[in-house]
Amino acid sequence: MLERGEVSAVELLEAHLARIEQVNPSVNAVVSMDASVGRARAEAVDAARVAGEPLGPLAGLVTAHKDLADTVDFPTSYGSPVFAGSRPPKNTLIVERMKQAGALALGKTNTPEFGAGSHSFNPVFGTTANPWDLSKSAGGSSGGAAAALATGMLAVADGSDMGGSLRNPAAWNGIVGMRCSPGVVPRTGSGSPFPAMGVEGPMARNVDDLALLLSVVSHPDDRDPLSSTPATSPEVIPIDSGEQLRVAFSPTLGGLAVETDVAEAVAAAASRIDADLGWAVTEDEPSFDGADQTFLTLRAWLFANEASVGRRPDSELARAKQTVQDEVAKGRALDGRDVADAINELTRLQRGTLGFFDNYDVLVAPVTQLSPFPIELEYPQTLAGEPVERYIDWMMSCCRITALSVPALSLPIGLNEAGLPVGLHVIGRFGADEKVLRIAKTLEQLFAFEARPSILA
Repeated sequence: MLERGEVSAVELLEAHLARIEQVNPSVNAVVSMDASVGRARAEAVDAARVAGEPLGPLAGLVTAHKDLADTVDFPTSYGSPVFAGSRPPKNTLIVERMKQAGALALGKTNTPEFGAGSHSFNPVFGTTANPWDLSKSAGGSSGGAAAALATGMLAVADGSDMGGSLRNPAAWNGIVGMRCSPGVVPRTGSGSPFPAMGVEGPMARNVDDLALLLSVVSHPDDRDPLSSTPATSPEVIPIDSGEQLRVAFSPTLGGLAVETDVAEAVAAAASRIDADLGWAVTEDEPSFDGADQTFLTLRAWLFANEASVGRRPDSELARAKQTVQDEVAKGRALDGRDVADAINELTRLQRGTLGFFDNYDVLVAPVTQLSPFPIELEYPQTLAGEPVERYIDWMMSCCRITALSVPALSLPIGLNEAGLPVGLHVIGRFGADEKVLRIAKTLEQLFAFEARPSILA
């Protein structure tokens, strides 16, 4: 419509601003807003179209960037009072690529402090509510992005994922989020890309939109030594109806507790894949032995050595929430042997998973172990009737997949009895990101998830 002149970029921006005015006071997903930035970009897109100049692939699409991503045009707080109002000197690569592609950024999306935990609350901007039920968590750490997409406040959004931060909030908000194979989306900021735990990536309301954004941000960059694969295609072709895929179904991802409503929805989805698509579904899973300790060790080590967190003066770290302080303390207590053992174990897990995918085209499983919990909690206190000891224990269904170094996508498949979305984990072989997208597109057509959040009713 934009290319045909049926709508202008300015009109698109104003429509999204109107939705933000309607919804954001209740959801609190978009923060640090500056509409003048988006208007200037929209006017530039419209001028280029009138002049007959080529438009970028994201021209006119309204977005906001996760508040863990450095942005020149908007403050970057990392959800912490230590950085509230700070202005980084340059954009992070994913932000810059979206800008160059014509996206209309108008602010940031809310996140937990330093991205720690899958519940988007912080002392700078407050808590993001789930638009399907405002008394529940929107997840995290890309919770603001997911809630904003689900309510139509944004068209596409970026996020990041170490222990599920693209997938958990996607599942809980009824949208699509993808953790790509390490290196598909280059990272060129501070710190090292090794070990390949944290990745940046796309979020959208459907697979096609996600693929479009991914095609923009996935071009290789020499500054990231893991970045070598060509950019993904913006066009997603579903699996041919005559092709018989081999599907592994893991109901518990190595014996994790999964609450009944999630378990039943995912099991029903696996049955439909078998019955309706004719794909061979077998209950099986790769080995997760050692995955938990590997993930927890490397996560703590990365927190302790991250410039914006563990390398800050102790007087500043003392202002962060207790779970962040505890994570840094764990990381500082590690020695070289601990880290080396974890990196070796990460390699072993990744190589073992390659063998598993010699026998299967895709693994499907739960994204989350439970549905959204009450918003006033920092993290759920119980899981399947058992107490939750650590703030991250209930997220291991995502953390274990991170430790395998494979692409994983969260796809909405329906609502539970409480009217809250449930996501299906679509997991592929390392480097098979485009195949994961094709499978997800096929499953998206099968499940035809079209429900809208209750706040829009």
